[in-house]
Amino acid sequence: MLEKFNQLSFVIGVFFVLVSLVLIGEYFFPIDLPKIINLYTGIGMLVFGLLMIRSKA
Repeated sequence: MLEKFNQLSFVIGVFFVLVSLVLIGEYFFPIDLPKIINLYTGIGMLVFGLLMIRSKA
């Protein structure tokens, strides 16, 4: 498992997943930003992050 942390694609994927979870959470608990933009951006970043984690580069 520690060798996964040395791969840049895994670290980038984890970053994108964390940011997407914040954006999706913002959709359900909005402050002032348009809600639908946060949902679509969060889903897109989540998919990209999971693809980066899954890649074997």
